[in-house]
Amino acid sequence: MIENEQHVLVIFPHPDDEAFGVSGTITSYIKKGVPVTYACLTLGEMGRNLGMPTFATRETLPVIRKEELKKAAEAMGIEDLRMMGLRDKTLEFEDDEDMKKLVADLVDELKPSLVISFYPGYAVHPDHEATARAVVGALGEIEPDMRPALHAVAFANNTEDELGKPDIVHDIRHVQEEKLNAMRAHISQTARMLEMLDEGLERNDPEALRWVQSENFYTYKWGDEG
Repeated sequence: MIENEQHVLVIFPHPDDEAFGVSGTITSYIKKGVPVTYACLTLGEMGRNLGMPTFATRETLPVIRKEELKKAAEAMGIEDLRMMGLRDKTLEFEDDEDMKKLVADLVDELKPSLVISFYPGYAVHPDHEATARAVVGALGEIEPDMRPALHAVAFANNTEDELGKPDIVHDIRHVQEEKLNAMRAHISQTARMLEMLDEGLERNDPEALRWVQSENFYTYKWGDEG
């Protein structure tokens, strides 16, 4: 059950982070009339796939991924897409205070009741972890009664051993096509994975169905909350 929210702020570092992890949830909120802002910190300009034969260079890939991000936002129904202009694969080297301020400024402006991002320590990629640290750092400075909830994506191998099962599971079967369209929008980096996913869906493979039937989150627990 996806509950009503005042405003949802989604913060991820790369184009396609949102599509694979939370696009069904985003679409569900938008269909309920909840405003959603997506702040994408980079344009994924260091993405691995330049094509065989080559369809892009390091100079042109950011342009391609920017357009793909716009298409993904359109597929989900997002009207407020923020491209924050940081550089892919360098977020771990950004000043932590600057990253925290970037998040704090968004929260101050938008006054979200819910923030969606990665869970620190369980997000695998250095850019993911830097984003998670910034989000937790910024929200942690807000008084508990004013602080938005944080629903965090975690997928490290040790996640369930240490955090248990996700406490939030959203049924997204009603927006399956929107999620697939958001994933397809990022085709430059995801073509092979999407091909495998489509094959799995045709066979009703449980692993493939998992991608389009539910999205899981952990409610971040704050030390100053009772």
